[in-house]
Amino acid sequence: MATLLVIGGTGFFGKSILDSYKRELLNFWNINKVIIMSRNADVFRANYPELITPGVELLVGDISTIDFLPEADFVIHAAASTDATRYLNHSEEEKNNIIAGTLNYCKLALNFHKKSKIVFCSSGAVYGYQPENLKFLKEDDDFGDISNLDDIKKSYAYAKRDSEIAIQELAKKNLNVVIARCFSFVGRYLPRDQHFAIGNFILDGLKGKDIFVKSEKSVYRSYMYADDLVIWLITLAENANSNCSVYNIGSDKEIEIRKLANIIADIFDVNVTSEKIDHNSVDRYIPSIKRAQIEFNLSNTHSLKESIILSTKFL
Repeated sequence: MATLLVIGGTGFFGKSILDSYKRELLNFWNINKVIIMSRNADVFRANYPELITPGVELLVGDISTIDFLPEADFVIHAAASTDATRYLNHSEEEKNNIIAGTLNYCKLALNFHKKSKIVFCSSGAVYGYQPENLKFLKEDDDFGDISNLDDIKKSYAYAKRDSEIAIQELAKKNLNVVIARCFSFVGRYLPRDQHFAIGNFILDGLKGKDIFVKSEKSVYRSYMYADDLVIWLITLAENANSNCSVYNIGSDKEIEIRKLANIIADIFDVNVTSEKIDHNSVDRYIPSIKRAQIEFNLSNTHSLKESIILSTKFL
């Protein structure tokens, strides 16, 4: 039997992991205990009692300052806010929090997780702006210029780049680590009131409101369903080693944001309106996922429409 520790476990990733655990999707890895570590673990217990099932433990702690960690066979480090308003209003603080949490974890891991299999959740944001002529972002691509990103993405990207360097140093000390560069997702616990377009569209649909697409650009995104995300993360953890390999996690099936809005509108029988589109201005954020597919035979098992429907089924 195995223990999984999720650091920063009360966000979308942590909730999705607990939801998968509750439905026994982690049985394949014999995971019978999940420890969720968060500064807000007590609040989480009160707000999401359906996720606190037998085998789940909550640990109150701030990864940037805590001085101990429980032992675990698998560790998923996913501690970082994804709330755009935090980065807009407190960008330097949020950047420093991510870096401090990673650096402190690296120090603690040398004492508590020498034999653990560790996944660090980075982001596709580290690549910088995706050139219009580049269809997929690959793990071996050089990092692009971050300075032209908006302020929200810029601080997050800088923090994840610095954190990856720290994790790579941990691997040089013979710990088993892997870096997961995560892209865009959809699932039951994706926030519907933040900057995630698909979450906002779903919320409008649930309310019976028409969907309004604000962007004047041609925006291309791709979405992995939460269950697939969890399976990919645990698979990467299982294969972590001192080589500190890097893998993109997401979908490579791009969709323009207006077409996405139309799919969701059809599901909920609402209309779509949009600002006038400038076809010469493109915003693309699409990963190549061939490395994980080839090495571990991983796949996206849910279509986009199915993923959207499943995201609303149990809430």
